Amino acid sequence: MNLTREQRTEQALFRGGSLTLDNHPYRVTVCTFLSTLFRDDATPADLTGKALEMAGRDVNAVVISRESGAVAGLDEFCYFARGYGLDVSLEKRDGDAIQAKETLLQVKGPEGKILAFERVGLNLLQRMSGIATAARCLQELARHTGASARVVGTRKTPWGMLDKRALHVGGAGTHRLGLGDAILIKNNHLALIAPSEEDAAPVAIEKAWNLRREAAFIEIEVRGENAARAAAASFRRLQDRAPGEYPCLLLLDNMTPGQIGAIAAMLKKEGLWDCVLLEASGGISAANMEEYAAAGVDAISIGALTHSARALDLCLRIL
Repeated sequence: MNLTREQRTEQALFRGGSLTLDNHPYRVTVCTFLSTLFRDDATPADLTGKALEMAGRDVNAVVISRESGAVAGLDEFCYFARGYGLDVSLEKRDGDAIQAKETLLQVKGPEGKILAFERVGLNLLQRMSGIATAARCLQELARHTGASARVVGTRKTPWGMLDKRALHVGGAGTHRLGLGDAILIKNNHLALIAPSEEDAAPVAIEKAWNLRREAAFIEIEVRGENAARAAAASFRRLQDRAPGEYPCLLLLDNMTPGQIGAIAAMLKKEGLWDCVLLEASGGISAANMEEYAAAGVDAISIGALTHSARALDLCLRIL
């Protein structure tokens, strides 16, 4: 059974299902990253807590939202807090829509531990929830046109897999989880192969095709109609030799919706539309999301989702 374009897009770019604490590599990443943040913050000691002699008494605290959004990072918060000796009970789940003044979780433990853990824990929740909220909002904008375009992130992820997990919780695609996950041939790769993208693209695709069984997908960046045609024709030629469902993508970077629409029309006219998926990237925001979604792309990647994430406003209050 042939997959729809949307199903092929999800197969290629929505790779966050494995980012759970049941996955050992992800769990190690979370623990290592958060331990480093906590150690940097709490070493050599919390001088304020020490000065005020706040150490052993057990207290209760809650994390409360100050604005609406989508919550993410609760699983990671609980895992790390419990490892630190705190008792956590959740009132929300990752992916839940939240409103201002709602309680997300309750924490119980020694006052000194809660105060020392507060900032790192909140930073985690605020960042991941901010990414999830932005991802959900942008996906809703893309859907508003009636188009099937899906919003995805990029590798511009200061917090690595935690950022990717937040994208997944917010309903966005993760794109590659890392350099070893898929093959993405960009303009700098092409520049090392031939002077023009049109000449370099077929050579690069032919080489990449040999490793397709090791890659979730193959994608190539093109910046003009001629290069798009050459790349799509190369994918078509290779697919004819090895039939079967395998995601092949064109990354249309820093193009206007009009330029993208022209490329989509060309691919349809020349019988190349079904052999590739289209991803738009570069300069896309809430202000022009609907225009890009309507241009006919399958995916819209936005680095700002993670490299410029706005934290969701949350606070911790001791009861």
